[in-house]
Amino acid sequence: MNQEETNSGSVREPFVTMTKLNFKGSWNELKGKLKQKYAQLTDDDLAFAEGKEDELLGRLQQRLGRSKEDLRREIESL
Repeated sequence: MNQEETNSGSVREPFVTMTKLNFKGSWNELKGKLKQKYAQLTDDDLAFAEGKEDELLGRLQQRLGRSKEDLRREIESL
Protein backbone atom coordinates (compact mmCIF):
# COMPACT_ATOMS: atom_id res chain seq x y z
CA MET A 1 0.00 0.00 0.00
CA ASN A 2 1.48 3.40 -0.93
CA GLN A 3 1.49 6.47 1.29
CA GLU A 4 -1.43 8.08 -0.57
CA GLU A 5 -3.58 5.05 0.17
CA THR A 6 -2.59 4.77 3.83
CA ASN A 7 -3.09 8.47 4.59
CA SER A 8 -6.11 8.99 2.38
CA GLY A 9 -8.97 10.67 4.16
CA SER A 10 -11.02 10.82 0.97
CA VAL A 11 -11.09 9.61 -2.59
CA ARG A 12 -9.93 13.03 -3.83
CA GLU A 13 -6.68 13.19 -1.85
CA PRO A 14 -4.52 11.19 -4.31
CA PHE A 15 -5.70 13.43 -7.15
CA VAL A 16 -4.79 16.56 -5.19
CA THR A 17 -1.38 15.07 -4.31
CA MET A 18 -0.74 14.28 -7.96
CA THR A 19 -1.68 17.84 -8.92
CA LYS A 20 0.76 19.25 -6.38
CA LEU A 21 3.58 17.13 -7.79
CA ASN A 22 2.83 18.29 -11.32
CA PHE A 23 2.81 21.94 -10.21
CA LYS A 24 6.27 21.54 -8.69
CA GLY A 25 7.76 19.67 -11.61
CA SER A 26 6.81 21.82 -14.57
CA TRP A 27 5.13 25.00 -13.41
CA ASN A 28 6.94 27.34 -15.82
CA GLU A 29 5.83 25.22 -18.77
CA LEU A 30 2.24 25.02 -17.50
CA LYS A 31 2.19 28.76 -16.81
CA GLY A 32 3.18 29.48 -20.42
CA LYS A 33 0.46 27.20 -21.76
CA LEU A 34 -2.17 28.82 -19.53
CA LYS A 35 -1.10 32.31 -20.65
CA GLN A 36 -1.39 31.24 -24.30
CA LYS A 37 -4.85 29.79 -23.74
CA TYR A 38 -6.13 32.60 -21.49
CA ALA A 39 -4.63 35.90 -22.61
CA GLN A 40 -6.32 37.75 -19.73
CA LEU A 41 -4.13 36.00 -17.12
CA THR A 42 -1.26 38.01 -15.68
CA ASP A 43 1.97 36.90 -14.00
CA ASP A 44 0.35 37.86 -10.68
CA ASP A 45 -2.61 35.59 -11.43
CA LEU A 46 -0.20 32.73 -12.09
CA ALA A 47 2.16 33.34 -9.16
CA PHE A 48 2.78 29.99 -7.52
CA ALA A 49 4.33 29.18 -4.16
CA GLU A 50 4.80 25.63 -2.96
CA GLY A 51 1.98 24.63 -0.63
CA LYS A 52 -0.30 27.39 -1.95
CA GLU A 53 -2.05 25.50 -4.73
CA ASP A 54 -5.50 26.39 -3.41
CA GLU A 55 -4.66 30.12 -3.51
CA LEU A 56 -3.53 29.80 -7.12
CA LEU A 57 -6.66 27.87 -8.06
CA GLY A 58 -8.79 30.47 -6.25
CA ARG A 59 -7.24 33.31 -8.28
CA LEU A 60 -7.74 31.38 -11.52
CA GLN A 61 -11.31 30.55 -10.50
CA GLN A 62 -12.09 34.26 -10.01
CA ARG A 63 -10.43 35.34 -13.27
CA LEU A 64 -11.81 32.57 -15.46
CA GLY A 65 -15.17 31.84 -13.81
CA ARG A 66 -14.53 28.09 -13.64
CA SER A 67 -14.64 25.66 -10.74
CA LYS A 68 -11.45 24.60 -8.96
CA GLU A 69 -12.07 20.99 -9.99
CA ASP A 70 -12.38 22.00 -13.66
CA LEU A 71 -9.17 23.99 -13.39
CA ARG A 72 -7.34 21.08 -11.71
CA ARG A 73 -8.42 18.75 -14.50
CA GLU A 74 -7.38 21.22 -17.18
CA ILE A 75 -3.95 21.78 -15.62
CA GLU A 76 -3.46 18.03 -15.35
CA SER A 77 -4.25 17.66 -19.05
CA LEU A 78 -1.74 20.30 -20.23
